[in-house]
Amino acid sequence: MAIDILNKQRQLTDGSDFDVTQRRRLIDESEIDVIIRRILKDEPEFDVITDDDDDEQFKFLLCSEKLSSVFDLIDDDDVLPIPELNKDGADVSVGGTGSTIMVAGSFYIPKLNNEKPLGEDASFICIKQQTIGVADGVGGWAKKGIDSGVYSRELMKNAELAVRNNDNSTTDDLMKVLNEAYSNTKAKGSSTACIVTLSDDTLHAVNVGDSGFVVIRDGLIVYKSEIQQSRFNCPFQLGNASSSDDPSVAQKISFPVIAGDVIVLGTDGLFDNVHDFELETLVKSGVDSWESDVPESLAWRIALYALDNAKSTELYSPYSRECSKVGIKRDGGKYDDITVIVANIWPL
Repeated sequence: MAIDILNKQRQLTDGSDFDVTQRRRLIDESEIDVIIRRILKDEPEFDVITDDDDDEQFKFLLCSEKLSSVFDLIDDDDVLPIPELNKDGADVSVGGTGSTIMVAGSFYIPKLNNEKPLGEDASFICIKQQTIGVADGVGGWAKKGIDSGVYSRELMKNAELAVRNNDNSTTDDLMKVLNEAYSNTKAKGSSTACIVTLSDDTLHAVNVGDSGFVVIRDGLIVYKSEIQQSRFNCPFQLGNASSSDDPSVAQKISFPVIAGDVIVLGTDGLFDNVHDFELETLVKSGVDSWESDVPESLAWRIALYALDNAKSTELYSPYSRECSKVGIKRDGGKYDDITVIVANIWPL
């Protein structure tokens, strides 16, 4: 169904072949129904393309650099729209070094929860600083009436501020960023965290917990970060409680990259539901299409695929595999918030 929507979206964006009535019918048939919510008062986090032919208006989401897209899914038939490249960010100069740069886009699908409409994931993209990051608030805090999404969002906000104010060219620099973000985050709860930067044709990363990233080259995963957990389904987590961890537990990673590599950074909502071979296939398909120039669209495709798997009750998912390792039989995906950041490594 996602491929059908992709083809219809291409038709919709080509106004030469469709009049207004045909476009409206195509939208209805595609069941593209978008509910866009403002999250920050007086600060529009979504850009919209409009077509005002004959007083008809069609809106397509443009992912923002500042904030991941957030949607309501009304029912199983609703389809998240394909985001397009945020051209406002295309002219931002980057401070990268070496022969490559990183061009990134993100997509976020929170779980349906009226008490936590923003979900528990958070992320940021700093184009100029060539740095991206994700965090996943630990859901167990809900038993104590605490929304750990508040913690993860504050952590990523502080991480982004630290990235903009510091050098980020080595893992030691990223550790300073993580320590600063951790020290300045006062909310209750806890969160995983993974921050990745590109410098001198090398990816540097710090990772706490079960969020993570892969490097895909020529359609194959050549690097995947390791999960950090104290026991099954209990990841390392940053937080202010005595039972939480601090940044000293972070794994420090450096991995050389080349032009053409694709980085996929995500929370466990992605990796619990999408096998490595599936992720390779999705990325290869995107690289072979127009999505290679629009990382937001590939992030959309991957996130929607993960959501489909998460809703399955029969699929043998990565989460099913991990359950079996500890003697638990559980088929199907794991319904969770899903954050995906795709970063293309381009020649400078």
